[in-house]
Amino acid sequence: MEADSLAGQVALVTGGGRGIGREVVLALARRGAHVVLNFRENRGAAEETADAVTGAGGDCDLLQFDVAVTDAVTEAVKKIVEQHKKVDILVNNAGMALDNLLVRQRPEDWDRLLDVNLKGIFNCTKAVARSMIRARYGRVIQMTSVAGEMGNVGQSVYAATKAGVIGFTKSMARELGSRGITVNAVSPGFIDTEMTRNMDGETKQKYLEAIPLGRFGSSVEVAGVVEFLVGPAAAYVTGQVIGINGGLYM
Repeated sequence: MEADSLAGQVALVTGGGRGIGREVVLALARRGAHVVLNFRENRGAAEETADAVTGAGGDCDLLQFDVAVTDAVTEAVKKIVEQHKKVDILVNNAGMALDNLLVRQRPEDWDRLLDVNLKGIFNCTKAVARSMIRARYGRVIQMTSVAGEMGNVGQSVYAATKAGVIGFTKSMARELGSRGITVNAVSPGFIDTEMTRNMDGETKQKYLEAIPLGRFGSSVEVAGVVEFLVGPAAAYVTGQVIGINGGLYM
Protein backbone atom coordinates (compact mmCIF):
# COMPACT_ATOMS: atom_id res chain seq x y z
CA MET A 1 0.00 0.00 0.00
CA GLU A 2 1.32 3.43 -0.90
CA ALA A 3 2.42 5.67 1.96
CA ASP A 4 -0.25 8.28 1.27
CA SER A 5 -3.09 5.88 0.41
CA LEU A 6 -5.18 7.08 3.40
CA ALA A 7 -4.32 10.76 3.03
CA GLY A 8 -7.22 13.02 3.98
CA GLN A 9 -9.08 10.27 5.83
CA VAL A 10 -10.07 10.41 9.50
CA ALA A 11 -9.75 7.20 11.53
CA LEU A 12 -11.05 6.45 15.03
CA VAL A 13 -9.22 3.62 16.80
CA THR A 14 -10.65 2.54 20.14
CA GLY A 15 -8.29 1.22 22.80
CA GLY A 16 -5.42 2.56 20.73
CA GLY A 17 -2.82 3.16 23.42
CA ARG A 18 -1.28 -0.27 23.78
CA GLY A 19 -0.72 -3.62 22.10
CA ILE A 20 -2.57 -4.26 18.85
CA GLY A 21 -4.36 -0.90 19.04
CA ARG A 22 -1.10 0.98 19.23
CA GLU A 23 0.27 -0.74 16.13
CA VAL A 24 -2.97 -0.05 14.25
CA VAL A 25 -2.72 3.65 15.14
CA LEU A 26 0.89 3.78 13.95
CA ALA A 27 0.11 1.91 10.71
CA LEU A 28 -2.85 4.10 9.73
CA ALA A 29 -0.95 7.29 10.54
CA ARG A 30 1.99 6.15 8.41
CA ARG A 31 -0.44 5.80 5.49
CA GLY A 32 -1.54 9.40 5.88
CA ALA A 33 -4.72 9.10 7.96
CA HIS A 34 -5.49 11.55 10.73
CA VAL A 35 -5.97 9.21 13.67
CA VAL A 36 -8.17 9.83 16.70
CA LEU A 37 -6.83 7.55 19.44
CA ASN A 38 -9.41 6.58 22.05
CA PHE A 39 -8.45 5.44 25.54
CA ARG A 40 -10.39 4.83 28.74
CA GLU A 41 -7.88 5.06 31.61
CA ASN A 42 -4.22 4.75 30.61
CA ARG A 43 -3.43 8.28 29.48
CA GLY A 44 0.30 7.67 29.71
CA ALA A 45 0.27 4.86 27.14
CA ALA A 46 -2.05 6.86 24.88
CA GLU A 47 0.21 9.92 25.01
CA GLU A 48 3.26 7.78 24.29
CA THR A 49 1.59 6.33 21.18
CA ALA A 50 0.41 9.78 20.02
CA ASP A 51 3.95 11.13 20.50
CA ALA A 52 5.29 8.28 18.36
CA VAL A 53 2.85 9.24 15.61
CA THR A 54 3.65 12.94 15.66
CA GLY A 55 7.37 12.23 16.01
CA ALA A 56 7.18 10.33 12.71
CA GLY A 57 5.36 13.22 11.03
CA GLY A 58 1.82 11.88 11.41
CA ASP A 59 -1.35 13.37 12.88
CA CYS A 60 -2.98 12.03 16.03
CA ASP A 61 -5.53 13.33 18.54
CA LEU A 62 -6.39 11.79 21.91
CA LEU A 63 -9.99 11.31 22.98
CA GLN A 64 -10.88 9.76 26.33
CA PHE A 65 -14.17 7.87 26.72
CA ASP A 66 -15.52 4.47 27.74
CA VAL A 67 -16.89 2.61 24.72
CA ALA A 68 -19.45 0.91 26.97
CA VAL A 69 -21.12 4.23 27.86
CA THR A 70 -23.52 5.13 25.06
CA ASP A 71 -23.81 8.87 25.77
CA ALA A 72 -20.03 9.23 26.05
CA VAL A 73 -19.53 7.54 22.67
CA THR A 74 -22.21 9.66 21.02
CA GLU A 75 -20.66 12.88 22.32
CA ALA A 76 -17.14 11.81 21.35
CA VAL A 77 -18.10 10.98 17.76
CA LYS A 78 -20.10 14.20 17.54
CA LYS A 79 -16.96 16.09 18.55
CA ILE A 80 -14.88 14.32 15.88
CA VAL A 81 -17.42 15.08 13.16
CA GLU A 82 -17.72 18.72 14.24
CA GLN A 83 -13.94 19.11 14.07
CA HIS A 84 -13.11 16.97 11.02
CA LYS A 85 -16.51 16.86 9.22
CA LYS A 86 -16.42 13.06 8.94
CA VAL A 87 -15.20 9.67 10.16
CA ASP A 88 -13.90 7.51 7.31
CA ILE A 89 -12.48 4.61 9.30
CA LEU A 90 -13.53 2.98 12.57
CA VAL A 91 -11.39 0.29 14.18
CA ASN A 92 -13.27 -1.23 17.11
CA ASN A 93 -10.24 -2.52 18.95
CA ALA A 94 -11.16 -1.86 22.61
CA GLY A 95 -11.93 -5.05 24.50
CA MET A 96 -11.20 -7.02 27.62
CA ALA A 97 -11.00 -10.56 28.98
CA LEU A 98 -11.94 -11.94 32.39
CA ASP A 99 -10.97 -15.59 32.07
CA ASN A 100 -12.26 -18.29 34.38
CA LEU A 101 -13.94 -21.68 34.31
CA LEU A 102 -17.71 -21.36 33.96
CA VAL A 103 -18.43 -22.63 37.50
CA ARG A 104 -16.19 -19.87 38.89
CA GLN A 105 -17.30 -17.08 36.57
CA ARG A 106 -19.20 -14.29 38.28
CA PRO A 107 -22.40 -12.86 36.76
CA GLU A 108 -20.86 -9.39 36.92
CA ASP A 109 -17.99 -10.64 34.70
CA TRP A 110 -20.59 -11.61 32.07
CA ASP A 111 -22.19 -8.17 32.30
CA ARG A 112 -18.90 -6.28 32.07
CA LEU A 113 -17.58 -8.27 29.11
CA LEU A 114 -20.83 -7.85 27.19
CA ASP A 115 -20.76 -4.12 27.94
CA VAL A 116 -17.22 -3.61 26.63
CA ASN A 117 -16.81 -6.28 23.95
CA LEU A 118 -20.29 -6.15 22.40
CA LYS A 119 -22.13 -3.05 23.54
CA GLY A 120 -18.95 -1.02 22.93
CA ILE A 121 -18.82 -2.13 19.29
CA PHE A 122 -22.56 -1.48 18.90
CA ASN A 123 -22.16 2.02 20.40
CA CYS A 124 -19.21 3.04 18.25
CA THR A 125 -20.49 1.56 14.99
CA LYS A 126 -23.90 3.17 15.43
CA ALA A 127 -22.32 6.52 16.32
CA VAL A 128 -20.19 6.69 13.15
CA ALA A 129 -22.75 5.10 10.81
CA ARG A 130 -24.74 8.28 10.20
CA SER A 131 -21.66 10.20 9.06
CA MET A 132 -20.51 7.32 6.85
CA ILE A 133 -23.97 6.86 5.31
CA ARG A 134 -24.12 10.56 4.52
CA ALA A 135 -20.69 10.37 2.85
CA ARG A 136 -21.56 7.06 1.15
CA TYR A 137 -18.18 5.77 2.24
CA GLY A 138 -16.74 4.03 5.27
CA ARG A 139 -14.47 1.29 6.53
CA VAL A 140 -15.36 -0.48 9.78
CA ILE A 141 -13.07 -3.08 11.34
CA GLN A 142 -14.14 -5.14 14.35
CA MET A 143 -11.58 -6.96 16.48
CA THR A 144 -12.82 -10.46 17.30
CA SER A 145 -10.71 -13.45 18.40
CA VAL A 146 -9.94 -17.03 17.48
CA ALA A 147 -11.69 -17.90 20.76
CA GLY A 148 -14.95 -16.68 19.24
CA GLU A 149 -14.51 -19.08 16.33
CA MET A 150 -13.25 -22.25 18.05
CA GLY A 151 -13.87 -21.72 21.78
CA ASN A 152 -11.31 -22.07 24.54
CA VAL A 153 -11.26 -23.55 28.02
CA GLY A 154 -11.72 -20.84 30.64
CA GLN A 155 -12.95 -18.30 28.10
CA SER A 156 -16.63 -19.15 27.70
CA VAL A 157 -17.80 -15.60 28.36
CA TYR A 158 -15.03 -13.95 26.34
CA ALA A 159 -15.62 -16.38 23.46
CA ALA A 160 -19.36 -15.67 23.55
CA THR A 161 -18.78 -11.94 23.17
CA LYS A 162 -16.28 -12.43 20.36
CA ALA A 163 -18.63 -14.80 18.52
CA GLY A 164 -21.26 -12.10 18.87
CA VAL A 165 -18.89 -9.64 17.20
CA ILE A 166 -18.76 -11.91 14.16
CA GLY A 167 -22.55 -12.01 13.84
CA PHE A 168 -22.77 -8.26 14.25
CA THR A 169 -20.06 -7.74 11.62
CA LYS A 170 -21.85 -9.84 9.00
CA SER A 171 -25.19 -8.15 9.69
CA MET A 172 -23.66 -4.67 9.43
CA ALA A 173 -21.91 -5.62 6.18
CA ARG A 174 -25.30 -6.48 4.68
CA GLU A 175 -27.03 -3.44 6.16
CA LEU A 176 -24.44 -0.83 5.18
CA GLY A 177 -23.00 -2.24 1.97
CA SER A 178 -25.38 -0.36 -0.32
CA ARG A 179 -24.01 2.90 1.13
CA GLY A 180 -20.42 2.16 0.16
CA ILE A 181 -19.43 1.02 3.65
CA THR A 182 -17.46 -2.18 4.18
CA VAL A 183 -17.49 -3.99 7.53
CA ASN A 184 -15.01 -6.75 8.32
CA ALA A 185 -13.64 -8.55 11.37
CA VAL A 186 -10.03 -9.35 12.20
CA SER A 187 -9.59 -12.46 14.33
CA PRO A 188 -6.20 -12.74 16.04
CA GLY A 189 -4.98 -15.96 17.60
CA PHE A 190 -2.16 -15.94 20.12
CA ILE A 191 -0.32 -12.66 19.68
CA ASP A 192 2.93 -11.70 21.42
CA THR A 193 1.54 -9.20 23.91
CA GLU A 194 1.87 -8.53 27.62
CA MET A 195 -0.78 -11.17 28.34
CA THR A 196 0.92 -14.00 26.45
CA ARG A 197 4.35 -13.04 27.80
CA ASN A 198 3.00 -13.64 31.31
CA MET A 199 1.89 -17.21 30.53
CA ASP A 200 3.67 -19.97 32.41
CA GLY A 201 6.13 -21.97 30.34
CA GLU A 202 4.08 -25.18 30.20
CA THR A 203 0.93 -23.42 29.00
CA LYS A 204 2.85 -21.43 26.44
CA GLN A 205 4.54 -24.54 25.07
CA LYS A 206 1.17 -26.33 24.78
CA TYR A 207 -0.24 -23.54 22.63
CA LEU A 208 2.90 -23.27 20.52
CA GLU A 209 2.67 -26.98 19.70
CA ALA A 210 -0.92 -26.47 18.47
CA ILE A 211 0.06 -23.69 16.05
CA PRO A 212 1.31 -25.00 12.68
CA LEU A 213 3.63 -22.01 12.22
CA GLY A 214 5.13 -22.75 15.62
CA ARG A 215 5.11 -19.21 17.00
CA PHE A 216 2.88 -16.48 18.33
CA GLY A 217 1.98 -13.64 15.99
CA SER A 218 2.93 -9.99 16.41
CA SER A 219 0.77 -6.90 16.85
CA VAL A 220 2.43 -5.50 13.73
CA GLU A 221 1.13 -8.47 11.70
CA VAL A 222 -2.41 -7.86 12.95
CA ALA A 223 -2.13 -4.14 12.16
CA GLY A 224 -0.99 -5.02 8.64
CA VAL A 225 -4.26 -6.84 7.95
CA VAL A 226 -6.28 -3.92 9.34
CA GLU A 227 -4.25 -1.60 7.12
CA PHE A 228 -5.14 -3.71 4.08
CA LEU A 229 -8.86 -3.87 4.93
CA VAL A 230 -9.24 -0.10 5.25
CA GLY A 231 -7.24 0.63 2.11
CA PRO A 232 -8.24 0.86 -1.57
CA ALA A 233 -7.14 -2.70 -2.38
CA ALA A 234 -9.91 -4.10 -0.14
CA ALA A 235 -12.78 -2.10 -1.62
CA TYR A 236 -14.59 -5.33 -2.61
CA VAL A 237 -14.04 -7.13 0.71
CA THR A 238 -16.90 -7.00 3.22
CA GLY A 239 -18.55 -9.27 5.78
CA GLN A 240 -15.39 -11.32 6.16
CA VAL A 241 -13.57 -12.69 9.20
CA ILE A 242 -9.82 -12.65 8.56
CA GLY A 243 -7.93 -15.03 10.84
CA ILE A 244 -4.41 -14.20 11.97
CA ASN A 245 -3.63 -17.28 13.99
CA GLY A 246 -0.69 -19.13 12.44
CA GLY A 247 -3.01 -21.96 11.40
CA LEU A 248 -4.34 -22.64 14.91
CA TYR A 249 -7.87 -22.53 13.48
CA MET A 250 -8.61 -23.21 9.80
